[in-house]
Amino acid sequence: MRAATPTNSLFHADALDVCTGGSEPAFDLVYLDPPFNVGGTFAARTQRGEARGRRTRSSGPHAYDDAWGGRDRFLSMLRPRLEAIRERMSARGSLILHLDHRTAHYAKVMCDEIFGSGAFRGEIIWVPGNGARRANGPSVTHQTLLVFSRATDPAGKFVWNGRDPTLREPFAATSLEMHFRARTKDGRLYRDRTIGGKTYRYFADEGRRLGSVWTDIPAMVANTPLRKEGTGYPTQKPEKLLERIIRAASQPGHVVADLMCGSGTALVVAAKLGRAFVGGDTSRIAIETTCRRLETAGVPFRMTR
Repeated sequence: MRAATPTNSLFHADALDVCTGGSEPAFDLVYLDPPFNVGGTFAARTQRGEARGRRTRSSGPHAYDDAWGGRDRFLSMLRPRLEAIRERMSARGSLILHLDHRTAHYAKVMCDEIFGSGAFRGEIIWVPGNGARRANGPSVTHQTLLVFSRATDPAGKFVWNGRDPTLREPFAATSLEMHFRARTKDGRLYRDRTIGGKTYRYFADEGRRLGSVWTDIPAMVANTPLRKEGTGYPTQKPEKLLERIIRAASQPGHVVADLMCGSGTALVVAAKLGRAFVGGDTSRIAIETTCRRLETAGVPFRMTR
């Protein structure tokens, strides 16, 4: 039975231990942003003069390791954690797994095995705007978010708020001029389209549904740094990205889990949007950073070590 009033919880623990340590609350949305199997050690910046990212002589304190000795070992680490997460998800729950080109394709096949191929709901391509680097082939300038539901039936329970304003974008000016010529009594521009004998109405002020390629959310270090959000934690994701994800795939009052929470972006945004959260990480720096963010934001939570 679901707890009536879930408590925000943060665990200094492995995702596997968080999932197997109890049965409540069930997760309505899991956002998981694991290491990308890049190789090496990553450090945080905790004071002026320190460098964040891959460890160098000028790096700050150790944040996490991302050296697994090969793709298979990385996937072997990920599999039991995904299996445990699935068992903690609610019937309407979903997983959004954030990876890049190194392992996204292999993780997709693995998730098909764990969740069932019918549970795959699609993928989102996030283009953070960091620019191309390679000169001897196509540069990979995107990351991939795999979306799976707890329900294995494609028609089963699944939350996706496609009409949310964060999942809309303006119609092109040409489209507005050519097609949106009718007005409602209160002055709203619209167009009607009949497809397969059924008529659909589109309003100009709602915009069109955002597709699966997101190019409008820059990364923390892309173009103009988001200094106000910056924590110094490597691979920190922008709040705007997590806001869109959480608003798209959950409802107020739902439980959002991020069990590799890093700097805590998903947890802070979940609280702002009226969701409860369960967070966790094995990194001491990650937990310290997340605690500071939650305390600064005035978000109540229970810490478990």
